[in-house]
Amino acid sequence: MFDLSALGIEYGTFAMFVMLLLLLVTGMPLAFVTLLVALVFTLGWFGPMAVPLITSRVFSFVSSFVFVSVPMFVLMAAVLDRSGIARDLFDAMKLVGGRIKGGVAVQTIFVAVVLAAMSGIIGGEVVLLGMLALPQMLRLGYDRKLAIGVVCAGGSLGTMVPPSIVLIIYGLTASVSVGDLFASAFVPGLMLAMFYVAYVLFRAYFTPGAVPVVEDDDMPLSEKLLKLKGLILPLVVVVLVLGSIYGGIASVTEASAIGAFGVTLSTIVRGEFSWAMMRSAALQTLKTTGMIVWIGIGASALVGVFNLMGGIDFVSELITGISDEPIVVILFMMAILFVLGMFLDWVGIALLTMPIFVPIVVQLGYSPIWFGVLFAMNMQVSFLSPPFGPAAFYLKSVVSDDISLGEIFSSLLPFIAMQILAVGLLIAFPGLAGQ
Repeated sequence: MFDLSALGIEYGTFAMFVMLLLLLVTGMPLAFVTLLVALVFTLGWFGPMAVPLITSRVFSFVSSFVFVSVPMFVLMAAVLDRSGIARDLFDAMKLVGGRIKGGVAVQTIFVAVVLAAMSGIIGGEVVLLGMLALPQMLRLGYDRKLAIGVVCAGGSLGTMVPPSIVLIIYGLTASVSVGDLFASAFVPGLMLAMFYVAYVLFRAYFTPGAVPVVEDDDMPLSEKLLKLKGLILPLVVVVLVLGSIYGGIASVTEASAIGAFGVTLSTIVRGEFSWAMMRSAALQTLKTTGMIVWIGIGASALVGVFNLMGGIDFVSELITGISDEPIVVILFMMAILFVLGMFLDWVGIALLTMPIFVPIVVQLGYSPIWFGVLFAMNMQVSFLSPPFGPAAFYLKSVVSDDISLGEIFSSLLPFIAMQILAVGLLIAFPGLAGQ
């Protein structure tokens, strides 16, 4: 086989990047692309004897105890998708937003925060809100772009609000405490949600026709109390999961099991439980977790061989050589993540870049916990930004044909601007993440 080591680390890095790009353009899944490139460079650079070194790195990733929490949180989201818990939660939130202009949009954002705190998955939230909230807002006369943006941006809050799976994967990759990441991400996640609420209220009061006129609330007290019941089970699950983590009672992995059990028990209490529902939820969990595991295996193998080649040190020197100012280096890394987010899945981005970026961040004197929250906030942008923003495609799968993908992406521009503002504030004021 051709001796790839003769290329040297500079041209070897370039060759690896070009090979990755060409294979991705063919439509091959990222997991298989990274595995294939890792295998080619392991054999071509070191020979067959190096293969066990790469497999040992893969084993250390998939055998991590914290990784068990991923399928548990995915299962929570899958059961939520199939139950009426989200629908009743949305109805109960009418009591919060019913008396203000833009109330349905505001309540949609609050529901998104609660759903994010229950599962940490974005796909299911966007789909649920696309089926529950968007038709109602369009029927009432909300501006189409405002309604679409609220659903996509609100549904993507699962990236920031604990128990975010993005933060779990970052914690695994960067070898930092997932519990500390959750604690640090809570305020920035809530801040971003409040940005959305402020934007909705600004449009409601200063843009004529953006939202409908507030209707008189003639709902009897008995019906209000009945609707309040929809808040009980979701809030109990949130308190059990996040309370057990923040209170030091349970680890993230243990809390994820509590949450999965709590959501399943909720469906039993509500009379919605069935084996068909659980089987469907389990299959979705298997599919989603399998995708994450395979991407993790491929990315771990690729980063492993790249590290053995000396590539991580080479790229680190390139990045730190950009400027003597640490903040400029951080901004450069954010720009790289922003561009990658337009084309790659967040799992692949985290596993491919964080082994390179996190040591640089620590070397510059910054906290890896803060950088993890910053990374999650940056991934918020990737969920909405064209051409491959997944939130837009999730929503497109459940809306009518008269709402085009182009209209969805154009509706997201103000929300992308708010996300970028949040990233900037988090860089300027690390204290927002408690660091």
